[in-house]
Amino acid sequence: MKVSLKYYTIKYLIMILLLIIAVWAGLFYAYILDEVHDNVDDGLRDRKIQIIKAVYLNPQLLKNNDFGFNEFKINPITEKEYQNRSRLYDKMFYMEYDDKDQPYRVLEADFIDQYKNRQRLVIRTSTVEEDELIYDLTTALIVLYILLVISIVAVNGYLLNKAMRPFYVILEKLKKYQFGIPFSQEEQKYSITEFEELNKEINEMIERNELVFYQQKQFIENASHELQTPLAIVINKIDLLIQNDNLDKKSLNFLTEVKNDLRRMVGLNKSLLMLSKIENSQFNKTSGIDFNTVITSLVQNYDDFIEFKKVKVNIIEKGMFIADFNQDLADILLSNLLKNAIKYNNEEGTLNILIENNRITFQNSGTPVSLDESKIFTRFYKQASDHTSTGLGLSIIKTIIKQYPGWEVTYKFEDNMHYFMVEKNKI
Repeated sequence: MKVSLKYYTIKYLIMILLLIIAVWAGLFYAYILDEVHDNVDDGLRDRKIQIIKAVYLNPQLLKNNDFGFNEFKINPITEKEYQNRSRLYDKMFYMEYDDKDQPYRVLEADFIDQYKNRQRLVIRTSTVEEDELIYDLTTALIVLYILLVISIVAVNGYLLNKAMRPFYVILEKLKKYQFGIPFSQEEQKYSITEFEELNKEINEMIERNELVFYQQKQFIENASHELQTPLAIVINKIDLLIQNDNLDKKSLNFLTEVKNDLRRMVGLNKSLLMLSKIENSQFNKTSGIDFNTVITSLVQNYDDFIEFKKVKVNIIEKGMFIADFNQDLADILLSNLLKNAIKYNNEEGTLNILIENNRITFQNSGTPVSLDESKIFTRFYKQASDHTSTGLGLSIIKTIIKQYPGWEVTYKFEDNMHYFMVEKNKI
């Protein structure tokens, strides 16, 4: 799923922050625990020195053989048990008040009393419960993380919205931009250098594209015009030659074939020019078009062609197909579909035009074989072995549909009938 830059940044920032806090929490816990043990150990060593000094001053302390209020005990040991080094370790002791074991830090130190007897001093002191420390630390970190996330979302949302505002202005300008349509070139000042440079580069790019577009448009129109004139002249001259009574049958057939080829060149030239104009967005003006009315009008205009092919045309209106469309492109689109359905129909065949609210279907009889769905809308694709076609009619239809997001033209073959369907609002 696609997300905006703001939420994309916040998402990864939150994930990285979670990882950093988790690592930091582990290190912090280890550090705190180490500091607690260091402080406790230092205190136990100090108490050891004080207690041994006190024993030499007060021999009664040697009778303190069990832990009491002073949290130490002294027990006699043998020479074999005697150790020169002090020992520190953790141990759990049962506490009556809590009715459970509590963690203690314990120091053991052996010494020789004033009577030359070997004694073992054991001192204990209560330490923090690690499970409670972990629980309290985890709770504090979760609360901290939630507060940080809320703060980041709020602050980042505000700052990114403010910082990205010029970007959205530039993006909106690009969305509205179309070839051949003047756009605002008002100089705008941005506080962020990158957006200032981006806006400048986009303006320069649009100017270059407009220049190339204008030159291309002029070239195509000039080339088309220059081709149309000599082709028309040649066709007229061939017509004059055909009217010559001195021509034999072979020459007459030859000139007729040349004339047909030239007419095909004229049609090809017009179709290529039309494709170029459509792709260059030269049909930008739109209005509410009633496709039902346009289809009815076109069927009447092609009445002679329909009678010649002896095709039965049925217009079935199940809804009103109305959309914002360019009037010229609507005429070309429906005209090509209609001509295609009549031209490649069987003699005395059927053409059903089904009009619904969001779809127009041209259903016609014809060759009992499906056309190649992967190539039918490509340029210069011809049905069967038709040499009179330019192979651009359906390509023009596809190109027109591409100009309107949410529109689609499809083909299918069912029950020996060919279906060409134009649909809108497919998004």
